[in-house]
Amino acid sequence: MQQEIIKLETPQNWKEYQLIDSGGFEKLEKFGKYILRRPEPQAAWDKSMPEAEWERTANATFKKDKGSQEKGEWILKKGMEERWFMPYKTDALDLNFKLALSSFKHVGIFPEQASNWEFIMDKVKKLPVKNPKVLNIFAYTGGASIAAKQAGADITHVDSIKQVISWSRENMEASNLENIRWVVEDALKFVKREAKRGNIYQGIILDPPAYGRGPDGEKWILEEQINELLKTVAQILDKENYFLILNMYSMGFSSLIVENLVKCSFSQTQNHEFGELYLQDDFNKKLPLGVFYRFASV
Repeated sequence: MQQEIIKLETPQNWKEYQLIDSGGFEKLEKFGKYILRRPEPQAAWDKSMPEAEWERTANATFKKDKGSQEKGEWILKKGMEERWFMPYKTDALDLNFKLALSSFKHVGIFPEQASNWEFIMDKVKKLPVKNPKVLNIFAYTGGASIAAKQAGADITHVDSIKQVISWSRENMEASNLENIRWVVEDALKFVKREAKRGNIYQGIILDPPAYGRGPDGEKWILEEQINELLKTVAQILDKENYFLILNMYSMGFSSLIVENLVKCSFSQTQNHEFGELYLQDDFNKKLPLGVFYRFASV
């Protein structure tokens, strides 16, 4: 019996991003020229740097509203901008992202996803199909979409929030790319319609949230709907030339749960790999930031 190996993956050689310290349910990160301090529910351990150093170092600090787990406001030091750009440049990819301070502590990019961008670039290049069709659902600000586009894919980007689609378009243009297909729709509705129409994709990227709302108020609850979503996605993934990425940030889901979900929906998972994405701070503490499952025909 083949032994399953759970992988741990983190971005490599991203000079513009740095996780400086983590702990006390917070993280201290450098995004380009600015250092941000914000909540992180996974960072249950102690900080390595003293509080005074965190306070001195941060250009902006996110303070949660009373009684809220997500919503709050940023406290900015003098000279801190609310919007700026940060590149992601490797041997394979040359991307540019607009960052902004949102009222939900996010800044428009999840750095741990960089290893998925590299996977996308590699698989799109290797597929024996010219301009393979790739679908990115729950696509947020489009890091995976622009990586796929730069690799040569015909990419469809689906998200339920118009403002996020506009943000994704800015990232595309900042990366000197064009012709991504934008769709503002509930993810499950879109996938069901594509299955009914018989549309097929060579690559599918899924990064569903724990909870969400569609443009018409449709409810998304990960635990209740992920199984149905994957079964429908299996109908629109090419059976010969394909890749799939499933990424989930939910404290209730382990990589083994994700493996079982995928194996129950897909009859073939060649070259499969699964595990956790993490960021490592300057004191060698590993911050887990999601579980993933990937497979590909190449």
